Formats: sequence, C-alpha cells, structure tokens
Amino acid sequence: MQADAIRLDGKVAIITGGAGGIGAATAQLMAARGARVAIADIAFDAAQALAATLPDALAIALDLESETSTQDMIAATVTHFGRLDILHNNAALLGPDIAQQDGDIEHMATALWDRTYAVNVRGTMVACRAALPHLRTTRGNIVNTVSNLALQGHMIQAAYSSSKAAIIQMTRSIAASHGPDGIRCNAVAPGMTMTPALRAAFPPRLREAVEAETLRDQLGDPDDIAQVAAFLASDAARNITGQLIVADGGCASHVPGIAQFRTFFGEHQ
Repeated sequence: MQADAIRLDGKVAIITGGAGGIGAATAQLMAARGARVAIADIAFDAAQALAATLPDALAIALDLESETSTQDMIAATVTHFGRLDILHNNAALLGPDIAQQDGDIEHMATALWDRTYAVNVRGTMVACRAALPHLRTTRGNIVNTVSNLALQGHMIQAAYSSSKAAIIQMTRSIAASHGPDGIRCNAVAPGMTMTPALRAAFPPRLREAVEAETLRDQLGDPDDIAQVAAFLASDAARNITGQLIVADGGCASHVPGIAQFRTFFGEHQ
C-alpha cells in the first residue's frame, strides 16, 4: 500500500446532504485530500455556495424522496466528471420540525413513518442501485451515515432510528453481494454531533444529559465524522468492508447511567 493511501487524488465523490453539517465537512475534507466532489442537497443554493469554494466541485439539486431525482444525481455526476469512485449517503429526513413529530410508535403518524423510510431507506437504496454499475468500473466504494440511535432503544425518534438500522443491514448486504466486484460498503454511526443547526435547536438541558454520557470530554463536531467517512472512502481502508464504525464519543459503549456512577464514586472517594 502506498504511504499516502488516505489521499483521494483522482477520485470522484458524491456527498448527499452535502450542503451543511457533516456533509459539508466531508465534502471539504475529501476535496482537500484531492477528490472532485459532487455536493447533492435539497438546499441547492447552499450546495452551490459551498461548491464555489472548492476546486472543480459540482452542486446538484437532490430530493431523495424522488427516485428520478436520485437517479439523475448519479447520472449528472458521471456525465460531468466521467467517473464515480465514492458514494457517501449522508442525507436524511431530520430537522427540528420532523424530530418533534417523530416520537414513539403508539403516537406515530403513518405519513411520517412512510416519508422517513422513503427518504432514508428507499432513497439510499436507489442511490446505491444507480451508483453500483459505475463503482464496479472504478472498484469504488459506498459510505453510509447512520446513527448510534440505530443501536439503542429510545423513547423518541422511532422512525429515524429504525430507518438507520435498516441502512446498516443494507450496508452489509451490499458488501456481501458486491465484494467480488471490488466494491466496498461501510457505515459510520455518529452520536449527537454539534452541527450549527443542532446547536441552535437542541435544548441545552438535553445536550448536557448527552454530554454526561459521553466518554470524551466533549461532544463530536462535523469534522470528527468527516474524518471517519473520508478514511473509509480511501484506499487506506481497502480491507474494511461490511462494517459499522461507531463514532459517538463512546456513548453507545458503556453501562447505563455512567454519569450517575461518576457522581457516586466522585462523592465517595
């Protein structure tokens, strides 16, 4: 393996949800490592603004709920750049208005459930399906953004968390079925990540509760997740496929109530 295998020189990457947060950080990092990037987002103006700051970047309007829009994203990227090496499925139906509606199963609106799966699961599937013939040519790879909520039970976000669990299994399925073609597929599971939108919308008291359960001394930021995604997309990770990398500061790795244990033992030392 070459010494600079983490570089992405000569590769073309699509980042869905690339106009902000984790997606924008990933687009910027992959571009800095030499990739030409297509920034696909429903927020097209923001995608264009970011693309204008990067060398040879392309902005694409994307509505993951639309099969045609998702297929067109792949076609437009290949037409513009002539190839596709990396598909980073990062976009999801997740905003303050959606999160407020996404509670427990008893109170779940069927329309919200269906839309969540249409965007998160079907949209990811359609993007992968359209990308795979091109990735076979380049021996490329897929990186899916999921969530540590896909690994834990919670009293809220039943639709979002279960949709992300479905993408974990999709990741394994693609890795198994297309590994002989030289295609890798992996997933990264962030925990609470301090994007600008989350900082503005998330109640400080709840953020502090998550911080108390984090094994780091702070919550992650978008670049923390971008670093994992860019690594998985690189040749440095060529022997990693079908895997889920949990990048949540340790939140999903410990016994319940560790914050209370810290307080107890701190008081009795």
